[in-house]
Amino acid sequence: MRATLRLAFRQLRKAPGFSLTAVLTLALAIGANAIVFSVLNALVLRPLNVPNPGNLFMVERNYGSETTLSQSYPDYRDLRDRNRSFDSLVIYDIMGGVGLDTGKGNPSVVWPYMVSSNYFDALGIQPYLGRFIHASEEHGKNSMPEIVLSYALWHSYFNGNRDVIGRVVQINKHPFMIIGVAPADFRGTELFFAPDLWAPIVNLSQVSGGDYLEERGNHSAWVIGRLKPNVTPEAATADLNTIANSLAKAYPKEDDGLKFSLSHPGLAGNTLGRPTRAFMAGLMLLAALILLAACANLGSLFSARAADRAREIAVRIALGSRRQLILRQMLTEALLVSVAGGICGMAAAIAILRALSTWRPIPDIPINVPVNPDARTYTLALLLAIFSGLFFGLIPVRQMLRIDPWQIIRSGAANVTNSRRFSLRDILLGLQIAICAVLVTASLVAVRGLARSLESNYGVQPKGVMLVKTDLHMAGYDGEQRLVMQKRMLDAATAIPGVSAVGYADRLPLSIGGGDSDVFADTTTDYRLTNAAADAQNFQVSPDYFRAAGTAMLAGRTFTMHDEEKAPNVAVVNREFARKLFGSVDKAVGQHFKFWGGQRAEVIGVVEDGKYQTLTEDQKPAMFFSFLQHQGSDVWILVRSERDPYAIGAAMQRSMRSLDPALPLEIKTWNSEMDSALFAARVATVSLGVLGLLGAMLAVTGIFGMASYSVSKRLRELGLRVALGANRRKVLGAALGRAFRLLTVGSAAGMILGLLATRVLSSIVYQATPKDPLILGGVVLTMLGVGILAASIPARRALAVDPMTLLREE
Repeated sequence: MRATLRLAFRQLRKAPGFSLTAVLTLALAIGANAIVFSVLNALVLRPLNVPNPGNLFMVERNYGSETTLSQSYPDYRDLRDRNRSFDSLVIYDIMGGVGLDTGKGNPSVVWPYMVSSNYFDALGIQPYLGRFIHASEEHGKNSMPEIVLSYALWHSYFNGNRDVIGRVVQINKHPFMIIGVAPADFRGTELFFAPDLWAPIVNLSQVSGGDYLEERGNHSAWVIGRLKPNVTPEAATADLNTIANSLAKAYPKEDDGLKFSLSHPGLAGNTLGRPTRAFMAGLMLLAALILLAACANLGSLFSARAADRAREIAVRIALGSRRQLILRQMLTEALLVSVAGGICGMAAAIAILRALSTWRPIPDIPINVPVNPDARTYTLALLLAIFSGLFFGLIPVRQMLRIDPWQIIRSGAANVTNSRRFSLRDILLGLQIAICAVLVTASLVAVRGLARSLESNYGVQPKGVMLVKTDLHMAGYDGEQRLVMQKRMLDAATAIPGVSAVGYADRLPLSIGGGDSDVFADTTTDYRLTNAAADAQNFQVSPDYFRAAGTAMLAGRTFTMHDEEKAPNVAVVNREFARKLFGSVDKAVGQHFKFWGGQRAEVIGVVEDGKYQTLTEDQKPAMFFSFLQHQGSDVWILVRSERDPYAIGAAMQRSMRSLDPALPLEIKTWNSEMDSALFAARVATVSLGVLGLLGAMLAVTGIFGMASYSVSKRLRELGLRVALGANRRKVLGAALGRAFRLLTVGSAAGMILGLLATRVLSSIVYQATPKDPLILGGVVLTMLGVGILAASIPARRALAVDPMTLLREE
């Protein structure tokens, strides 16, 4: 065996270009599979890191065809107390950033879970330090001013000091005692979001500044539960829906038509789970096809190399070498290449996966997923390396062991002409080209869709706008103080030289989070959900918001500073709202509608439609209220200017600090804030773009191997053609015609499949459509470029055939 290994090493060293190409090709394919599988493993296959995760389920709320995760606290309490299927039900609310002050007077922004008091007991988690909150401590609203730190926050912010237990800190200006530290491997109950701390949900009003926990119509928290032994999800769903029917009768205004369903936790139930599973399964399939294409490539390369070694092998057989030894040597060479490719691919994959595990796509929010490889990933890479070596190693072995050594010695070449119209190598190469065309088509559709997304009108114009974000509740402003401070911030920003418009909003379109409300026709008196005319996004804005945001006014007027608390409620709505409730834009101005349980508002203006939650959403109704009539603690100040963004940002920093030096500020461009909305599209585009590039590279090497093999086995024939007067075109047709026919057929099939497959992208990438002549032209030009690049070297070799040299060798 050692002698076989040494001989295999020597043979590979004799052809360094071939060996390097083969190892690199396989490294790319195995590395891509390892990366995709590791992400799939982290998001889909690996369960939540809690004891007995298999019987944990998320409770989703259904209204007709609409499904959402959000539950109200009163509904949760009824489900918890009346169900017979769960050992425990817990509720948690992923809060936005809050201010953590350890006594230095300069709060840091942290991201908490607000959890029910049975949260840790139900999950079976044990503290790393101190203790957890327990249900026995809960005695009503604001009765548990305690927090549990995450291990990461304790280690980074408190330097791993064990004396923090019992220490009192300020959360949004309210005292909370640190009672424990969670274990290092516990990141909460969502895979993508790692909270900094956990606080009791009964203290929500202190943390958020809003007293809405007991409102049955306020759905903002998520519920998961642990099933009892021997209870099936179907039985549990039926149990919950029995309770839902009772709630619908008792609270028709909030719960009419209520139903529940169960889903797997970790990825916001089916909201993220279903598209994530589908997308990752598709990526895994594409990665597997990439590996198959790589194996076909290497099979072609090994076949071309075997044709060049035909005389050497024939001589060995003629001298008495057993065919089994030659088989073992060739398989050993293939396995050495595959193992080396696997090691290189896995090394690159580990580096990339470690970087992905620490990557936070939105720097200000603790969103990241640890995707470090585990034993499953290493096992997969090993199996793929062995399978690949055997796969592409057997293709030339079968070919070479069927040759006649005496004929090769006499003629000097292998008579391996295949009488069949298509050989196995042809089929594999055609499949590989089709895979490449699928990937190129999908990547071009994604790139084109992303480019259109960046240039599209979302109902706002982010270019040239700087944002100031703050939380006045975090800074200690309550009640009338908030409104006064908001006005002062608007005035201070307006006074900055070069500013053309300044607006306020409690939240921005396409930012994380959101708020929607059911709206009713003005004649409605029964406000149950089934009577709602629409579900509308709602915003609180200042009079100049629309000018600062670049939103076009279609009819009516915007707000004024006279639209204050004592004045009648007024609203500006978008075109879709006007169409749904009033029939058209022209009929909307001056009409009334009802919202929030019967409050009445007059429509004073209509603005253009926009995108409010995701880029791929259908048009949604939206309503905008005056910030003087409906106040919030979150503050977004929009400053539009033609000046340099950095200069405006510095001026805004000075201006806001002059109002309150302790005000927590975040200043950025609106385009950077749009990163969260474009995140899914960018991930899909980058993933498909990388796979498309990888597919193109493999197609180049595959066509090169096919063309090289064709030229090498037909050199004598090509020489005779030249000697008989064949021109260059005919020589190229004879040498490369088969490869280019496969390129044409494979590209056409792959492009058709790619156009069909990219329909899925429309749910991820905004304006991703295959019906674009630029995309079709791009695919054709890309595949043509791939073919020309791959065939250039074999073409030169074919055209350089010297018939006299070949005849002398004969």
